[in-house]
Amino acid sequence: MRNRPPIGNDRSMTSRVATENAGDEAQATGQPAGRAATRRARPRISFEDMAARRAERLVNLVICLLSTRQFLTAERIRDAVPGYEAPDGDPRTDEAFKRMFERDKAELRDLGVPLETGRNSVFDADDGYRITRREYELPAIEFDPAEAAAVGLAARLWQSAALGTPARSALIKLRAGGTDVEAASGGILPHVDASDPSLPTFLEAARHARAVRFDYLKSGSGQPERRDVEPWGVLSWRRRWYVVGFDRAREDVRSFRLSRVQGDVTPYGKPDAFERPEKVDLLDAVAGRPPDEGRVARIRVTGNGGAQLRRYASSDEDGVLTVTYSDLSWLARAVASAGANARALDPPELVEAVRSRLAAIAGGAR
Repeated sequence: MRNRPPIGNDRSMTSRVATENAGDEAQATGQPAGRAATRRARPRISFEDMAARRAERLVNLVICLLSTRQFLTAERIRDAVPGYEAPDGDPRTDEAFKRMFERDKAELRDLGVPLETGRNSVFDADDGYRITRREYELPAIEFDPAEAAAVGLAARLWQSAALGTPARSALIKLRAGGTDVEAASGGILPHVDASDPSLPTFLEAARHARAVRFDYLKSGSGQPERRDVEPWGVLSWRRRWYVVGFDRAREDVRSFRLSRVQGDVTPYGKPDAFERPEKVDLLDAVAGRPPDEGRVARIRVTGNGGAQLRRYASSDEDGVLTVTYSDLSWLARAVASAGANARALDPPELVEAVRSRLAAIAGGAR
């Protein structure tokens, strides 16, 4: 039969191991190492509380090192920064502080904090630490009026989308830095509605070059069609959102109005599955050429009226304009606005839409 070791030695060994393992807990709780070891089986501080105390200690350490131009030794930092236990004459407490301080320095450097090491004079025996304010602080953020207007417009875009909260947070930080995006915009910002549920998915797919699959209800069609598209980009034109890309089934560049997308948009395949052409013009793809849902209208224009219609016409033959359009309501409004100087010839739905709009205007005038 084997002899058991003396009980006193067993307890001594257990106490020593527990004390060494409880060093970090002792620093967090503010208890001496020996006292923390006796309570190792029943920790009184949760992991969340210990993480919060560590984060607070790191913040206090940064503030301390930013507040001085001199190099501070580890012992001076120990005395000045809350969270480090004061020396009590126990070598194990000092060793626990050294380990904790080394971890804190490494974490600050990993976070990009420019922690400098040096000595104030040749007579100093130990290295000290400091953070130079000019190296730590970010440079001033400055925008010209056009850039500030773009930032303000982007924030307005995301007010009704998934990134509303980050956008507001970014604006608050910019205003705190002295940039007034609303004032820089001159008070003229276009209306942008980002409430379409498929908009974030299309933006994300275009950013990561992932193909998407969706059902699309083409104008004049009673049933939606399945589309597989490589999205090159998304843009807003005349208060409508469009996605432009390469339609794999039709092997051609097409544009799709997001309000006509039916159901969910499903990205598939790996990121970077295709390359966007370098010289592609999204606006030209939507406005300068017949989009996938494009229709052609003929409008007679007389006199000096109909200047807006002339700008969008692809041809003008003896005062008869050929206009490619995708939004019937917009074109009917443009023809009606020209009054007696413009008359819709075809298609019949445009003629009827203009007639209804003019009748509504006349009825309201009475």
